[in-house]
Amino acid sequence: MARKESITIENILDTAFAMAREEGFSNVTARKVAAKAGCSTQPIFRVYKNMEELWQAVYEKAVVFFRDYYDLFPRTGTKPFSNLGMAYIAFAREEKHLFQLLFLSDLPGKKSLYEVLNGDKGNVLAEINGAASMGCKDPQGMFMRMWLFIHGAACMSLTGDYDLSDTETKHLLEQEYLNG
Repeated sequence: MARKESITIENILDTAFAMAREEGFSNVTARKVAAKAGCSTQPIFRVYKNMEELWQAVYEKAVVFFRDYYDLFPRTGTKPFSNLGMAYIAFAREEKHLFQLLFLSDLPGKKSLYEVLNGDKGNVLAEINGAASMGCKDPQGMFMRMWLFIHGAACMSLTGDYDLSDTETKHLLEQEYLNG
């Protein structure tokens, strides 16, 4: 009778993802994943051709994690781009390592910032269309101006240099939209 495999592809991916989330993507090595999963490196390379394949799977899981985070983020803003901005900034504050992986790394085969944000549901396009329906003359230009603030605030939160409250941030986002 064949021995039952106790370490599955899901165990390995979940372990590697948890490590990327908690310790940073650069800490996802075969030896460290194996140690956390309680196995040798052999099961890792039985299900993944190489570490690049595992890293790609971790990255894809992070993309899905961000999209789920955004979908579940409370919508409190009334102006286009404010809810997207609030979710993005909060994600940077709450999920520093995943934010760095998704939006600040230069991995081969990585999706663009726009692709991750827009997702399968067209999140960015919905915001741009919402701005157009509210009378914005240049909604794509407005998105770019808003995004400079949003991305800058998110990056500042990584270093602890962003100390505005959520209420202050939402107010700034909505004021910027009105002034644009």
